[in-house]
Amino acid sequence: MEIKENAALVVVDVQKGFEHASWGRRDNPDAERNIAALIDAWQGTGRPVVFVRHDSRQEGSPLEPGTEGNAFKEVVEERRGKGPGPELLVTKSVNSAFYGEPDLDAWLSGQGVRQLVIAGIQTNMCNETTARMGGNLGYEVLFALDAMHTFDLEGPFGWRRTAEELTRATAVSLHGGGFARVVTTQDVVEAAGAA
Repeated sequence: MEIKENAALVVVDVQKGFEHASWGRRDNPDAERNIAALIDAWQGTGRPVVFVRHDSRQEGSPLEPGTEGNAFKEVVEERRGKGPGPELLVTKSVNSAFYGEPDLDAWLSGQGVRQLVIAGIQTNMCNETTARMGGNLGYEVLFALDAMHTFDLEGPFGWRRTAEELTRATAVSLHGGGFARVVTTQDVVEAAGAA
């Protein structure tokens, strides 16, 4: 795997509100540690980092602006602004980081970026949507599956899937469907020359 010199790391919605009990059971307790490793690798090599924050428009949401839950988790907050490379904060109220402010696609294009690494919360929601849109927009998308997590979820007809099942389904859909290449944190960090 080759990581371009200007590949952007897109860190999606690593916010305190996702620690709220209302989300239920999550998978991958190592997600935050792996997210930290990716940010450190990107900042250590001067590559661009995009921090995405979900500003929910739903009243009472754990991610509502002005609440503690809207803030980034410490693993992200303590690293923001620490790297020598370009950095961007994108705020959004929908699933895709490409529908936020400022315009992510325009910023990436301005930086000459064509390769993205996606990490953050949640695997099968904002991460997957951002990856699909990135693929549709012509970016080479690397999906760092062990640097993200999601929650158990109930859907139609009483169907319920565990976080692990949803993670696997997302990985198969993105990778098998050609939207993104599913990778591990270790592989990305080593390929970025930061190991």
